[in-house]
Amino acid sequence: MTNVVRGVLGKRFIVLLLLLSMAAGTVGIVVSRNLANAAEPVQLPTFNIPPVSAEFEASEKPNVLVIATGGTIAGAARNGDKTNFQNYAAGTYTMADMVAQLPVHKTADVSTFQFGNKGSGSYTIKDLYDLSLAVDTALADYDSVVVTTGTDTMEEIAYFLDLTVRSEKPVVVTGAMRPWDVIGTDAPANLYQAIKVASSNKTKWFGTVLMLNDVIYAAREVTKTNAHRLDTFDAPMFGALGYVDDPAVRIYRAPARAIKAGTEQWATPFDLKTISKDSLPIVEIAYSYQEAGGGAIRGFVEDGAKGIVTAGTGAGGISSKMSQARSAAIQQGVVFVTTTRTGSGTMYDSGTGATIGGDNLNAAHARMLLLLSLAFTSDLPTIHSWFQSFGTGDVEISVDENTVLKTSVEEEAEEPVVEVPASEEPSVEPSAEPSAEPVVTEPVETAPAVEEPVGAH
Repeated sequence: MTNVVRGVLGKRFIVLLLLLSMAAGTVGIVVSRNLANAAEPVQLPTFNIPPVSAEFEASEKPNVLVIATGGTIAGAARNGDKTNFQNYAAGTYTMADMVAQLPVHKTADVSTFQFGNKGSGSYTIKDLYDLSLAVDTALADYDSVVVTTGTDTMEEIAYFLDLTVRSEKPVVVTGAMRPWDVIGTDAPANLYQAIKVASSNKTKWFGTVLMLNDVIYAAREVTKTNAHRLDTFDAPMFGALGYVDDPAVRIYRAPARAIKAGTEQWATPFDLKTISKDSLPIVEIAYSYQEAGGGAIRGFVEDGAKGIVTAGTGAGGISSKMSQARSAAIQQGVVFVTTTRTGSGTMYDSGTGATIGGDNLNAAHARMLLLLSLAFTSDLPTIHSWFQSFGTGDVEISVDENTVLKTSVEEEAEEPVVEVPASEEPSVEPSAEPSAEPVVTEPVETAPAVEEPVGAH
């Protein structure tokens, strides 16, 4: 009897082992499949970039590709009224037609690629992901690229390209404040001059630059300052990189990243070919003002924002209600960047914590850098380091192995200081975050919604 029981138990034990083995095998298959899926390459978009023609290959002129996205530069006056600069349909003309209307370019052989044809504000971050990859694809064959877009969000599009395009070749963003077919339009001249800048090769290693109204700016520094004027773009703290004259392209200074030309440090960490566009997170901007409520921050978090940039008063201050909402959001893992609504000024970073100093980036630029940072890492120290390196325009130039010429925020001298031998920069004690403004009562009314103008820059 005992032997029978032992036999039954033994069989049951063997069956149990078999079941466990099968389960383990199933888990192994699931795990291996998951690992295989994780190792699968990212599905990247493809683009019908036109090849460089045989005629252009044989030419001595540089080959420039104009990638068009629409905007005012491609706009057409409504009702045939060539005198109305504000009532027009953005993104009407194709770039092939526009280039055909220009005089034959003196300094470049020009080809075109129509990426899209709408106002700049209509493009999503996922669209910008595709645009950046299209630019890099084109630069594999062309000497340089001009990107045309609307001016309303041009500075954000340009900075996204600046942070993500991997090629060192020139990328020039341009547009217009008046549509293509009205009197006094700036569109044809801006297009012609942008091609001239790109073909000059003088902005190689600069990253992306912006050129309108014959003035060249670094994408990191430029902003739109006026709703209507042709000279709307400016870099408040730094000024222009150079100018376009006839026939010269003059460059008088270089952006900080150009100092790293030819080194591994030149490229940013934001290689879009390594991530899916679906991994780009939601990042928003919260604007501070007298007795600003915390509802915007809470709403952004509820909508799934992983990062929020605050455009604060003065040196980055936010109201007490916004501060309370920010503290609650940080507890939920949201990362913040501090900027100022004033238009210029540096927000210093402590190097720690979930609130990052945005240096002198404006809120729109800081949002792009935070968005890309969060797409590539959730490690706060790493994001801090990216804002302190790629996010700043600080300059340090090695003259030789024993001498370093540096300009940095720690030094009180107005002129750069030469140190022999080279030594590490002293650490910067972070400035305390501005205290919150006192709050008395809740706002009684909200401002009425403002309709967008008919024409989209």
